[in-house]
Amino acid sequence: MIAVAANVNLRRGLAELGSGLAYGLAALGPGIGIGIIFGQAISAIARQPETAGPVRSLAFLGFALAEALALIGFVVFVLLKYTG
Repeated sequence: MIAVAANVNLRRGLAELGSGLAYGLAALGPGIGIGIIFGQAISAIARQPETAGPVRSLAFLGFALAEALALIGFVVFVLLKYTG
């Protein structure tokens, strides 16, 4: 009886650890990507100010796509945490 309870607690604990680790790694990539996107956009606008409009719109498009990856990671986190 104790072995079964310990096995259930171990499984639940590993699921919690895995879900937290999955979301941490899923948020790391988009965070770095967003930093690179806006850093390069600022650099491009500083070099050629007349291209600020197109560069800004492309930067926000890239931001939206990178942020979508973070949201997908959050959905995976919720699924791992509350199922199983």
